[in-house]
Amino acid sequence: MSLDMFLQHCFNALTLGSLYALIAIGYTMVYGILRLINFAHGDILMVGAYFVFFGTFAFGWPWGVAAVAAVAGASVLGIVVEKVAYRPLRDAPRISALISAIAVSFFIESLAVVVFTGQPRPVLQPEWLISEWQVGGVRILPLTAFVPAMTIVLVGVLLYVVYRTKPGLAMRAISKDIETTRLLGVKVDNIIALTFGIGSALAAASGIMWALRYPQVHPYMGIMPGLKAFIAAVFGGIGSIQGAVIGGVALGFVEIMTVAFMPELSGYRDAFAFVLLVLVLLFKPTGLLGESMEEKI
Repeated sequence: MSLDMFLQHCFNALTLGSLYALIAIGYTMVYGILRLINFAHGDILMVGAYFVFFGTFAFGWPWGVAAVAAVAGASVLGIVVEKVAYRPLRDAPRISALISAIAVSFFIESLAVVVFTGQPRPVLQPEWLISEWQVGGVRILPLTAFVPAMTIVLVGVLLYVVYRTKPGLAMRAISKDIETTRLLGVKVDNIIALTFGIGSALAAASGIMWALRYPQVHPYMGIMPGLKAFIAAVFGGIGSIQGAVIGGVALGFVEIMTVAFMPELSGYRDAFAFVLLVLVLLFKPTGLLGESMEEKI
């Protein structure tokens, strides 16, 4: 493999890994606070992509306006999902919340089929994101640089919110002891809703960029990215934002580089992620940066 081809694969891997990282952060934020896997997270990614599709084609909005509206709309959807599906089960056994999460996922997918139909639809790609750059022997789309750059910006803003603001302090306190935090006067329900809103906004942002990279939307487009992002979150240490980023980027490189060096295995590309999950669970269940936590009874 030539150096130019290797660099081409590195750029592609970084782009894919950045998308996984953004989705994984939503999983890890919710788990860090509620010890709950929000399996509807990948479907919110899909809804965000559809919002942009209808904003640009049906309403004729500029792409940037449609993207901002989609992120805001998905954030509201995430808050509604938390209030309707998870909040009433806050004190129920964990299995009840898990079943509710799976049910919400199926509901959103089925509703999308009814409302949007199951037909894949093309996505508007802004010209400035698809005009090719030639750097030596490497061909780079602006989108390839835009996705990692946007991921860095969004993760930086998130880390600032979590570690430098009062709501972020409340999130970290709830992740340690929700009842004690409530006794200290923190409006726990509002903070948890905010967490879902932020996670859903990041999922929508990743869904928008996913639809730009693979230019079509359909009701089931969030399933596989959602599952792989969950694997990335487990690999990095679910509950750790930094771990989710590392896990997402690592998974992107594993997928792209394995196929690049062993193209005969390209048909098994999705399987690599699940093999990685099995290995992590066998040898390091807490992930790279995860903390060992005992189950509360």
